[in-house]
Amino acid sequence: MSNHKIRERINWKKESSLLPGYIIITLWILFTFVLIGWIGAASLSTTKDIFLGRALQFPTGLHFENYAKAWTSQNVSVFFTNSLLYSIVSVGLLVMVAAPASYVLSRFKFAGNRLVQNGFVAAMGVPVVMIILPLFSSVSRLNLLTQDGTIRLLMIFLYVGINVPYTTIFLLTFFSNLSRSYEEAASIDGCPPMRTFWTIMLPLAQPGIITVSIFNFINIWNEYFMSLIFANSNATRPVAVGLYSMINSMKYTGDWAGMFASVIIVFLPTFLLYLFLSEKIIAGVTGGGIKG
Repeated sequence: MSNHKIRERINWKKESSLLPGYIIITLWILFTFVLIGWIGAASLSTTKDIFLGRALQFPTGLHFENYAKAWTSQNVSVFFTNSLLYSIVSVGLLVMVAAPASYVLSRFKFAGNRLVQNGFVAAMGVPVVMIILPLFSSVSRLNLLTQDGTIRLLMIFLYVGINVPYTTIFLLTFFSNLSRSYEEAASIDGCPPMRTFWTIMLPLAQPGIITVSIFNFINIWNEYFMSLIFANSNATRPVAVGLYSMINSMKYTGDWAGMFASVIIVFLPTFLLYLFLSEKIIAGVTGGGIKG
């Protein structure tokens, strides 16, 4: 046999049928690239050059001080830190809560198992706007919106509660696709079910956990409506609400270059996640261990 790989012939008829899709995707990528590139250029320009249409020319050089000014004087550091705190802590708690729950629901049959699963699926279809006002009324009666520390804890609690159904269903599907032979081998060796989960099944579910953690991180990082209602001070606001308040302040300050620098700072975490963990996301969505 020849060691050379046989190159498959290109099916031009099939490829031509996909041409409209390729054109749409290419145009969308170009549009996104140009838009992000212009924002990046504007963040290194001046407000005067932006309004004169010379943001891409840099007639006065690159102004990296826009980033330093946005970080310090426009409270971007506070908004960024709040979002980082909310996202990381909430994602960690979501995994701690949803992973054991999804494993139990996927592996053990008990009365109410199907009812609990259906409840999680139904909860995913409930819009946040339907529950936000009753939540705000309850929180106000409990007087939990008076201190910054309490508000931060409340925001984390709400983010976890809102995202538990989605996280549980996502991981439930992933655990269901893992072979039961792992647990059978562990049981023969005398390993109890809880230890089997923490030492064997949880590491096997790492691709799914990483994927759902990335999705939850991005969702919490970009969340706006709930934080607008509950985070009522600059000290507790995340980046989405913080950027909105900065845009409103532009009518008084006029520092558009600083605002674009703030946008780039806020955009970087999610962009880097997609850039460096895209393979993990794909593996988590398409994988699932050995079919059992």
